[in-house]
Amino acid sequence: MTQTNITWIEGSVVENEVHMSIVELSHASRTPEDLIMSWVSEGVLSPTGSSPQDWRFSGDSLRRAKTAAHLTHDLELNVPGVALAIDLLEEIAQLRARLQIGN
Repeated sequence: MTQTNITWIEGSVVENEVHMSIVELSHASRTPEDLIMSWVSEGVLSPTGSSPQDWRFSGDSLRRAKTAAHLTHDLELNVPGVALAIDLLEEIAQLRARLQIGN
C-alpha cells in the first residue's frame, strides 16, 4: 500500500512598494490590531510613521505578519517567542542563500 503526502501551500505576491495601514495589515494577515501593535513593540514588524494611526507597513511586513500569525496560532508562541523564531528563520534563509551562491 502506498501512502501519498500532500502539502498545500498558500501564498500571495505583494510588492514591497505597497504600504498598508494597520487596519489593512490586520485584515490581510487575519490578525487583531492589538497583536500587530505587540509585534511592533517587540520588533517583529517595523512600520514607518510615528503612531499606530500613521503606521505604514510594506509588503515584507505582510509576509512577516503572516508568519508571526502562524507561529502564534499553530505553535502557541508568545510575542517574544515569535520575535525570536522569526529572527532565526530569517537567519536560516540567509545562510541557505549563501550556500546557494557558493555552489
